[in-house]
Amino acid sequence: MYFFICSLSVVDIINSSSVSPTMILVLLADITAISYRSCITQMTLYNLAFAMEKFTLSLMAYDRLVAISYPLRYHSILTKTCIVLLTVASWTLGFAFTAVLTGIADRLPYCRTTLKYAFCDYGAMVRAACVNPDEYFVVSTVLVFFILFGSFALICISYLKIIFTVLKIAPSEDRKKMYSTCSNHLIVVASVFALPFVIIIVTRIGLVLSITERNVLIIVSSLGPCLVNPFVYCFRTKEIRRQLFRIFKAVSPQE
Repeated sequence: MYFFICSLSVVDIINSSSVSPTMILVLLADITAISYRSCITQMTLYNLAFAMEKFTLSLMAYDRLVAISYPLRYHSILTKTCIVLLTVASWTLGFAFTAVLTGIADRLPYCRTTLKYAFCDYGAMVRAACVNPDEYFVVSTVLVFFILFGSFALICISYLKIIFTVLKIAPSEDRKKMYSTCSNHLIVVASVFALPFVIIIVTRIGLVLSITERNVLIIVSSLGPCLVNPFVYCFRTKEIRRQLFRIFKAVSPQE
């Protein structure tokens, strides 16, 4: 589990460090001009973080499933080799998703040097090109649908299995431990998937968002999980909380 938490931390660092500088310039300094290299680099890192965040949460759900459904076989199922292979496979898929969108964006003819939105994502780059944007959103829509709904479906299936397993456990104390074990992950899942689903629903019902409203939704959905994850896993995980207390105690001035 802790290996996946470390992987999620790396994803959060990539996500926040890639989009925050441009957001600050656009929203606070009203500087919307950006170089092509900077923009496509930011888009690549953002897309990688977007995909890896979902894949990592799916792996964490599978980890909880094995830990609760097969506690005595946990270390024989999720061996170090298995964890590394799952992580490498998820990062490979993430890079493949990123490479497809970056390849499409890199071949577009651009006629604008300013950003319409708060940072460089695929949509912002397509709308900055001298092309019909609708034609270039088909591939991205299919890929995002696969990543978003595919990973969410895997998480739901894992938790359905966990619920059936927990209901078979008689002692209420054991059930509380199971719920406590999964609560951290469920909070993070809610923070990651809630707003993207809201954006999809709002778009599908035909509600047209202003640029400001779209920027707010994208900023919160992009940076919100990066703010939530450290608090959830630092203050709600007993082992990490103990280690933090030891570190603070060690560095505190001795009287």
